[in-house]
Amino acid sequence: MDSKMQRRTFLKDTAVAAAGVTILPAATVFGTAANSTLNMGVIGCGGRGTNVATSFVANTETRLAAAADLFKDRLVSARDSFNKANAAKGRAALEESNLFLGSQAYLRLLDRKDIDFVLVSSPPFLHPEHLEATVQAGKHVYCEKPVGVDVRGCKRVMAAGKKAGTKQTLAVGFQIRHASPYVAMVQKIHEGAIGDIATVQACYLAGTVRLPAFANASPEERRLRQWLNYQVLSGDILVEQGIHVVDICNWALKGHPVKAMGSNGRVGRKDEGDSSSYFVVNYTYPNNINVAFQSTQFDPGLGDVFERFFGTKGIAEAHYTGGVFIKGPTPWDSGVARGSQQEISAKDWATGTFTSALEDADPNKQKAVVDSIKSGKYINEAETGAESALTAILGRTAAYTGKLVTWDELLASDEAMDPKVNLKQFDS
Repeated sequence: MDSKMQRRTFLKDTAVAAAGVTILPAATVFGTAANSTLNMGVIGCGGRGTNVATSFVANTETRLAAAADLFKDRLVSARDSFNKANAAKGRAALEESNLFLGSQAYLRLLDRKDIDFVLVSSPPFLHPEHLEATVQAGKHVYCEKPVGVDVRGCKRVMAAGKKAGTKQTLAVGFQIRHASPYVAMVQKIHEGAIGDIATVQACYLAGTVRLPAFANASPEERRLRQWLNYQVLSGDILVEQGIHVVDICNWALKGHPVKAMGSNGRVGRKDEGDSSSYFVVNYTYPNNINVAFQSTQFDPGLGDVFERFFGTKGIAEAHYTGGVFIKGPTPWDSGVARGSQQEISAKDWATGTFTSALEDADPNKQKAVVDSIKSGKYINEAETGAESALTAILGRTAAYTGKLVTWDELLASDEAMDPKVNLKQFDS
């Protein structure tokens, strides 16, 4: 049976409507162990979405209760993973009537009254539309980064954030802001531990991301499934992946850059699509602080992600796997092992005497989101999420054009990228 026939027969366009339910504020509803579990819906059931969703179940009082995707195989795989995660915590399985397929599946999921909050993990070019609709439906939302791939999309997210205000939680997937070593380092930077920051080095150096070939798919379907390889669908590697270190720079420097210059290329990439293999960008932040950013995504990959903040009294340095520490007159070390996995002895890895810099990032972030919903002390990260996306877009625009681009010029451009995708073609 071909994939279109499978999609046609898997689910009809409608689902069983929820019984009438009185909606109460989360802080009112959650009071006992029996009713303290939040029901999560997932829009976009690819690898990242499935991983984040199941980790929410592992780390918080969350049950995966609904899923929406464009493709049947993704939905089936997610259902199985979600039910396994639910069962491991003694929580009820996802009901078949809460599986939604097709281009409008996310709207049917948002109509469900039994869904407390939503994970948006669809391809990045769809994030503004799906986040906007979730806020409009009155549900709490955790949106994967980037919140948008162009200026117009980021502006939609900021508008949705204003609509959510203090009435809903709107969280963005920058979990490193909750990693204990990074939190401690940034706090020390803000307290003046390294003096005045003069310049910053920030790198996301990675190898090729190998995607399935999808040999039996049509060109349109393959392009959509391999969205990471296309600039207009992913935002390119700076916006989709390098944004993590860009966000850390914005966090540590308490703001966004005022201008950028850069370059990019595709040398070394042999996959389908047009995403870049590298970016080199020089950002200028207020007080003339220069950030030298570099990212790669091709083989042979170096595999290092780090930031170095050079101050007048010391240097603060953070690596995913190479330690988080400060060098200078008042040194500090987070206790995270320095060096790559290959450099750390087999004995240390076997005994667990080291600590990963990101070890508690996901659990801490996820607990903060769930706690905000249960307590009614809602968090709203729309502005910072959009600001970091726009910072990455600023660097991308400077590289694409080969010109100096200012922050004000970028916002005035109202850039909108055309994905050239008709999602409804996959409904039949």
